[in-house]
Amino acid sequence: MNPAVRLLICDDHAVVRAGLHALLSSAPDIEVIGEAADGPAAVSLAASLRPDVVLMDLQLGREMDGVEATRRITAQPAPTPHVLVLTTYDTDADITRAIEAGATGYLLKAERPEELFAAIHAAASGQTALSAPVAAKVMAKMRNPGPTLTARERDILGQLAQGLGNREIARALHISEATVKTHLGRIYDKLGVDTRAAAVAVATEKRLLA
Repeated sequence: MNPAVRLLICDDHAVVRAGLHALLSSAPDIEVIGEAADGPAAVSLAASLRPDVVLMDLQLGREMDGVEATRRITAQPAPTPHVLVLTTYDTDADITRAIEAGATGYLLKAERPEELFAAIHAAASGQTALSAPVAAKVMAKMRNPGPTLTARERDILGQLAQGLGNREIARALHISEATVKTHLGRIYDKLGVDTRAAAVAVATEKRLLA
């Protein structure tokens, strides 16, 4: 018999964590070894507990989201845990950011327990596990790729969509205004626009915003 998959749960809702813990602990081949309520705790516990899989929510508050936590966990020294995203969000931007950050799989919370169990085991083996709607979006994007924006460009575009000016974006992302302007120029070139409003409109149309 194979050893149980050692699992760390990360979700900012206590009730959700409790429900997942109870559900996953009922599986004889899954061992829940820890819970984290935010991104920094997930990164710290992943380093100290060395789980096989981290079950990661994306929305974890303002300090550090699930994507950044995933990026930091997958950058840790070996043996590196595999990260399986479990979320209610299935936008192209969320999926792309999570996969680029190193997530092994992307599952929606609407999945049946059996699908979740199977995905955890797949992730533990390093295999990709995607919910059917997510897989369909990934395939559609591969068939018809849109402009490719870097993670930082998407961050700036997201701030732009909220109506922030260059100085406010620089402050929010802890970068200089000159860096913001450089990234905006690249964003305009990639989207084929020359105004902030047009950039947001094209990004919305092409579903580049989270």
